[in-house]
Amino acid sequence: MIQERRTEELHGVLGMERRNFMPFVAAAGVLLLLLAGAVIVLYNEQTYREAKTQQVEAQSRILASTVSAALAFDDRKAAHEYVKALAVDPQIQTAAVYGPQGQLFASYSRSADVALPAKISEAAPTPTGEQLVVTTPVRQGMAPLGTVYLQTTIDPISRRFERYAVLALLVTMASLIFVMLGVAQRQLAAANERLRRQGHDLVDANEKLRAQIEQRETAEAALRQVQKMEAMGQLTGGIAHDFNNLLQVIIGSLEVLQRRQQVVGDDAKRTIAAAVRGAERAATLTQRLLAFARRQPLNPKPIDVNKLVTGMSELLHRTLGESITIETVLAGGIWRVNADANQLENALLNLAVNARDAMDKGGKLTIETANTHLDEAYAHTNEIDPGQYVLIAVSDTGAGMPGDVLSKAFEPFFTTKDVGKGSGLGLSQVYGFIKQSEGHAKIYSEPGEGTTIKLYLPRFMASSEATDLPLEACGLPAGQSDRLVLVVEDDADVRAHAVGILNELGYSVLEAADGAAALQALDAHPGIKLLFTDVGLPGGLNGRQLADEARRRCPNLLVLYTTGYARNAIVHQGRLDPGVDLITKPFTFAALATKVNAVFDGREGSHRASAL
Repeated sequence: MIQERRTEELHGVLGMERRNFMPFVAAAGVLLLLLAGAVIVLYNEQTYREAKTQQVEAQSRILASTVSAALAFDDRKAAHEYVKALAVDPQIQTAAVYGPQGQLFASYSRSADVALPAKISEAAPTPTGEQLVVTTPVRQGMAPLGTVYLQTTIDPISRRFERYAVLALLVTMASLIFVMLGVAQRQLAAANERLRRQGHDLVDANEKLRAQIEQRETAEAALRQVQKMEAMGQLTGGIAHDFNNLLQVIIGSLEVLQRRQQVVGDDAKRTIAAAVRGAERAATLTQRLLAFARRQPLNPKPIDVNKLVTGMSELLHRTLGESITIETVLAGGIWRVNADANQLENALLNLAVNARDAMDKGGKLTIETANTHLDEAYAHTNEIDPGQYVLIAVSDTGAGMPGDVLSKAFEPFFTTKDVGKGSGLGLSQVYGFIKQSEGHAKIYSEPGEGTTIKLYLPRFMASSEATDLPLEACGLPAGQSDRLVLVVEDDADVRAHAVGILNELGYSVLEAADGAAALQALDAHPGIKLLFTDVGLPGGLNGRQLADEARRRCPNLLVLYTTGYARNAIVHQGRLDPGVDLITKPFTFAALATKVNAVFDGREGSHRASAL
């Protein structure tokens, strides 16, 4: 009993000590809660600002990499589109791109009251109140191109402190911490759960940002490919222009030898014939270069694609041989397209020949047509306009292409054939023609499974009927001596060749080396019926300007243009201006004779002005 009483007294003393110590424990608990709450607030504030800064910096870097090409090519329109795309993020208030000297290049602002700095320089991310400003340099390699400026909002501090209401509640209930310990623990667990969910939300936000970065990288790769193809197109277009002038002289001289038979003997004739074939092959190569460079002058007409494919049946069978089975799957009710029929036939023939070469042991070639609609997602990915298109698909059962070959298939001079077996311009010519016709080309291929090349041409929406190509004239039409022709060409050899052909045909001919001399000849000889002029001329007047001035002086004057490649003076958006007659270099004796006769017979005496 004594022992039990002592034990009870000891428990009472301990209980008294606990009760006396309780206020200190409560005070210490309150202080610890306040300290913990302050630490959590500061930590979350720091985490939030760091995450927000990283997010805005990532968006700034993405914009910087996207607009680098626009800054390099001084394309303000493209830069504005890229900047304006950030409007989908409601927290971005202002976005701008500055040039290499800090001058404003393109901008977007959610509010008209926000003033952008006139010049900008690179600086560290700067949070000011509820705003965060980030600048990022734009570089191409090591060369600076400019600076990206982003200003975004930060959640107001009052809104952020709402997340910590549970901490305030815990502090308020600190005096009852021992009485309501269970409740406090549940509240603390709830707070931890909220923090955990916020952490998960941050992880999800980072994953979404990473996905956006990957999408931007894909878009940048596509943009780089487009820029590379455009640069190669400009280069090859310039080369083709010079080659055509040279080939005009070569082919013309060989034709003169053949017609006049000044060289006798079978060996000499075979030599001349071989030279002509070589020159014609070179002319074909330059035409393919122009097609890839999108510098060939197209003469589009409404076309029924099914009729065109059907009309090529015999040519394809003759070209591909008996080892290739040809099948056509033509959709009913096919829409018409507005395209150059000759170039479309050449494109299909090029695809068929490539397919034949891929099926060295024979196989099956399938040509399909269909009406289709390209939605905005596909159109955006492939840099074309969404809408209705006519699809022409050419499929083979050949060896197919591996990925590294597939990515370069449309590039000029790229070929997997042995040296001398192919120029590498077939597919690039198809690509250039389709792009120049405002269409789209896509290759699908798997090694061992074959290849399908799909050509998309925009639907022709006008109500006029399809136009058939005119039949070629039989024989060479002779000229008339009362038809006086003025030949204007700055290249003396090409001019002499053209004058010689027209004289041989029976026309009366005058010549001039530039626009000024041509106008003098027109004033001195009012009887000139036809102006045959090169588009590119020296001396300040190009062929189009010369024709306009000549027609102002002589309203009934006929005009025939010639050029080594499509000049903007008479070709816009890849198509001949309405009413323009053109013969491209290098032209043959027969081609010039037929064209000049067609111009005279088709428009002389009609007293209608050409719609130049």
